[in-house]
Amino acid sequence: MPQICPKCSYLRKETDTCPEWQCPACQVVYRKFGNTELIDIARDKSTKTSHRTGRRISTASRWKWLLLFSVIVGVTWQNKLAWKNKSVPGVTQNSTQALGQPEIILYGTSWCGYCAAAREFFKINGIHYTDLDVEKTSEGYEGHKKLGGGGVPLIVIGGETIHGYNESGLRQTLAPWMQSSK
Repeated sequence: MPQICPKCSYLRKETDTCPEWQCPACQVVYRKFGNTELIDIARDKSTKTSHRTGRRISTASRWKWLLLFSVIVGVTWQNKLAWKNKSVPGVTQNSTQALGQPEIILYGTSWCGYCAAAREFFKINGIHYTDLDVEKTSEGYEGHKKLGGGGVPLIVIGGETIHGYNESGLRQTLAPWMQSSK
């Protein structure tokens, strides 16, 4: 495999007996001279030889490795985002959208008795909802403020807003999706 020495520009011949990593003319070790890639003049420009392994590396091979690396980074990033969304405290994901249940958001606090009663009502009746704490999450605070706030709990069912805890109003609105009727 003909190569050109980066120091003396000697064109290496296949009959040279010196090791591949050393120039036959000036005896310089290619790696110590600072050349990171040996030029292979017998190949086209899309193929280079690694000085460490002596293997040819094509441009297509480099693109394959770059693509593989990008896929791994993308999958890792998606898993990180999915894990982060699962670990947000105080948020219950709404998983019954396919069953026709409207989106339900409870804006409340951890210390409010009526908020706790609303949570218990949803739990007993099998209603899936998103619980946003207005004191601990910026999303909860901003949503509560945007809806006029005024107090907690603030329950949004679809587009309807219920201020305070009203069990009869909740039963009437959510009757089709309730698992048990008490």
